[in-house]
Amino acid sequence: MYQKGRAWIELNLNNLAHNAAQLKRLLPDSCALMPAVKANAYGHGADTIARALERMGVTDFCVASVGEGIALRNAGITGQILVLSYTSPYQFSELRRYRLTQTVIDYDYARQLHAFGKPIDVHVGIDTGMHRLGERFDHPEKLLEIWKFKNLNITGVFSHLCAADGTSKAEKEYTKKQIQAFNHSISFLKQNGCSGFKTHIQSSYGVLNYPSLEYDFARVGIALYGCFCTPHDQTAADVTLRPVLSLKSRIECVKQLHAGESVGYGMSYTAAKDIRIAAVSIGYADGIPRGLSEHGYLLIRGVKAPMIGRICMDQLFADVSHIPSVSAGDETVLIGTSGNETLTAGDLAECAGTISNEILSRLGNRLERIAQTA
Repeated sequence: MYQKGRAWIELNLNNLAHNAAQLKRLLPDSCALMPAVKANAYGHGADTIARALERMGVTDFCVASVGEGIALRNAGITGQILVLSYTSPYQFSELRRYRLTQTVIDYDYARQLHAFGKPIDVHVGIDTGMHRLGERFDHPEKLLEIWKFKNLNITGVFSHLCAADGTSKAEKEYTKKQIQAFNHSISFLKQNGCSGFKTHIQSSYGVLNYPSLEYDFARVGIALYGCFCTPHDQTAADVTLRPVLSLKSRIECVKQLHAGESVGYGMSYTAAKDIRIAAVSIGYADGIPRGLSEHGYLLIRGVKAPMIGRICMDQLFADVSHIPSVSAGDETVLIGTSGNETLTAGDLAECAGTISNEILSRLGNRLERIAQTA
């Protein structure tokens, strides 16, 4: 029986639970997971993933925007939801209405939040060297000034490691400097009477490469979903992660392409000999990078089939000459396992010249997401 829809995502929630346990095992007992479920939980479906994690005992989550936080509240998530990025002053009322915790981006932003005139829960970001968001760690006087804003209920302090995935000496030294700067900032704040806040600096690679750090939360992302950023990444921690997501589609039709004939837009692929091709019901509007044209692969009946021609908005093409008995309606696998073959998000990313995070987070909403626990 066919799955509903032309293209879909299958979610293995048992693998999600396995990954969460693997990552939690690496951390001190006092450190809780604070999963990043931004970008629709890296394409997995934020409501499904967050509810599953909440059933596992997770109570704290990270998102990128107020809209993502509101969606979680509407899905029934009751725990802390931290907005990691900028929120416009026009949306400050929604932070209170939906009980969202806002990141203090810098001193000037803290002043804007205070000027709203009503208490808002916040975590203060500290820039320890990534130079993205957060008040600079070497501006301790400004950090202290943030604590003077009476409308800010400061419940957390955090930073972000920008090279924790690196294995070079320079990357490791830079990461250690960031950690030292963060620790110094925490000590400085406490010595000056600031208290009652929790701390976090590790994302996935911070946990995988620096698991012994003792903070209150770990903002795990890509590793929770069973992936590394690239297939070649090496980590200090010994963990076995299992992919949560499989991406599948259907063959729409199978055609003969004669020698000298072209397929798709721009006639970018011309057959050198007679071949059989399949039109597959997934395209760049579903999140498949157009850059995979003539570079990517998919699995059909347990066999790798190369993508040919330009990827369309709603379809792509594959050479199936070497796969017997292929027919319309056959399942194709772009991420996942078919027979004895497996393609990972990392494999797809490598062909597209990017990272797994981008491949997963761009998967579109018209892909049905089917959660499985068996």
